[in-house]
Amino acid sequence: MQLSETGRQRGAHLMLISAVLDMAQAVPVPNPRPLAPPGLDKPINTILAWAKWGVIVAGVAGLFICGAQMAIGRKNRSSFAADGASGIPWVLGGLSLAATASGIVGMFLR
Repeated sequence: MQLSETGRQRGAHLMLISAVLDMAQAVPVPNPRPLAPPGLDKPINTILAWAKWGVIVAGVAGLFICGAQMAIGRKNRSSFAADGASGIPWVLGGLSLAATASGIVGMFLR
């Protein structure tokens, strides 16, 4: 049984595509590390340090506010105390996200 001309062309095309894909997989893809533009290292590090400091201040303030709500709501205001207690996981979640932000972003830039 003979293949038609169209079948032979399809087979040749598939072999060519397979060969090209094999060669493409053999070529290493360059993956340079992130590099700051010249002159922006220090200003960006200063901005990131200020942001980190701001997150720490906001986290401490958030925990103080949650503690105050719980202390004030202890007597006859149980929903106020519950709001304070339910805010603690949100504050800790925000602090955890800020602490792991560089690792999370670094994971996507590999």
